[in-house]
Amino acid sequence: MKFPGEELVAVIVAVSFASGLNVYATVATLGILAHVHVLALPPQLELLSTWPVMVASGMLFALEFFADKIPAFDLVWNVFHTFIRVPVSALMAYGAAASLSPGEKLVAALAGGIIAFIAHGGKTAVRAAVTPSPEPFSNVFLSLAEDVLAIILTWLASMHPFIAGTIATVLILTTILLARWVWRALASLFRSATQSAGTAAH
Repeated sequence: MKFPGEELVAVIVAVSFASGLNVYATVATLGILAHVHVLALPPQLELLSTWPVMVASGMLFALEFFADKIPAFDLVWNVFHTFIRVPVSALMAYGAAASLSPGEKLVAALAGGIIAFIAHGGKTAVRAAVTPSPEPFSNVFLSLAEDVLAIILTWLASMHPFIAGTIATVLILTTILLARWVWRALASLFRSATQSAGTAAH
């Protein structure tokens, strides 16, 4: 991601948001774009364009593609991936800022993690609200939309970073404006998960 300062910020915002939605799709897309020389990755991220990483991320994306569309199980999957999407996003943002000072790289990593958490939190909250629906099609539609958005945002970030950054920023602000609803949905989800675990234990 060898971009000037303003473009680099836009790229980090867009890719971090995409990672919060689907980190495997984002990593696979970055790797493929770099492998076909559409995108030049900094040395710290060149590992993404190697065959082992591309194959692994592609397989994990395929697994998530199906797992994320199963009502109820998708909530468990997304809660677990809080501990994957956020740190991976932070690491990628840190690597993308390789040309900056150590302090700026830490700021980039922090921003990447926070943006990914916002995207992940909004996604999980929407799922928590939709899952009680008796029909499974809402989950499938939302999951497909998230997959497509993650891939398109990542591709746009490499070709048109400002457009990708603007789209991601609008989505971030929308999620923040709905923060109270997002927090309540997530709190309800975790309470339900705790209660289910307690019932199972007895």
